[in-house]
Amino acid sequence: MDLPLIAVLNGPNLNMLGLRQPEVYGTTTLDDVEQLCAQVAEKLEVGIDFRQTNGEGELISWVQECRGRAQGIIINPAGYSHTSIALLDALLAVDLPVIEVHISNIHRREPFRHHSYVSKGALGVICGLGVQGYALALQAMADIILNEDTQ
Repeated sequence: MDLPLIAVLNGPNLNMLGLRQPEVYGTTTLDDVEQLCAQVAEKLEVGIDFRQTNGEGELISWVQECRGRAQGIIINPAGYSHTSIALLDALLAVDLPVIEVHISNIHRREPFRHHSYVSKGALGVICGLGVQGYALALQAMADIILNEDTQ
């Protein structure tokens, strides 16, 4: 039996987790986040496709590839949250449920980080709860996709 697939997509500089600004992002690495997501996905009986890129175009291509392949997208667009209308357009085009995740609380940071274009294309946003936000997003997405027949 094929498990429902959730794409977990990560944007620029997240490969530097654990090294970059640990006072903001903590010391957990992206590999640790992937392991956390894999453990949660196994318990929820869903599959994940966990990826990270520093390239906006590549991230957009990955979003587009989700159409017809994944049942939902969890995305930490990182810096592209605040700049990429093209990423928003891709999320809207794939017609899938999207949950946006941020490790830090973007609303407590610099004013330019307070607005996310990506949020317009998301069912929900989880921010400020550290890497645990990924686990919460997976739980929420599993609830959404596994219960869509009953809605």
